[in-house]
Amino acid sequence: MTEAIKANVSEKMQKSLDSFKSDLAKVRTGRAHTGLLDHIVIDYYGSMVPINQVAGVNLGDAKTINVQPYEKSMVGKIEKAIRDSDLGLNPATSGDLIRVPMPTLTEERRRDLIKVVRTEAESAKVAMRNIRRDANDSLKKLIKEKEISEDDERRSQDEVQKITDKFIAEIDKLLQTKESELLAI
Repeated sequence: MTEAIKANVSEKMQKSLDSFKSDLAKVRTGRAHTGLLDHIVIDYYGSMVPINQVAGVNLGDAKTINVQPYEKSMVGKIEKAIRDSDLGLNPATSGDLIRVPMPTLTEERRRDLIKVVRTEAESAKVAMRNIRRDANDSLKKLIKEKEISEDDERRSQDEVQKITDKFIAEIDKLLQTKESELLAI
């Protein structure tokens, strides 16, 4: 029973870690890449959908992302969503093509991006702690139902804590790597 809980904890924490890695990939380090816009959502007839479902997103060159809406009526909404995002981008529209130039990273912008990355890391750590709390609650429930002994519960809690520590250390390592990438000129 406790093995299933520990396996579930590892699986959920790995998913949270993967989510954090994809969030880090969205924070740019000076070059354009299409994944940068993936988290931007557009109001598409009452539903919030990712930008890549209402427009074609591709690279114009190393410093420009081109966004080609599938419907002409979506140009304004897409442009506004990109401008209002936390990325600090200023899209330019010509006809039905939206060009998103990547501004060069100033020292101040690098510091802002580091703050964003640290916030993402803290959110990932909170997710890990929530998973740990849920696992510990499940273990306490097993004790109440007399399915495991208190010693087993304590041992399992220690193992869950070790798993949590391992994943939080991985988050810290990824955060440090991304910070050094952002500070490199």
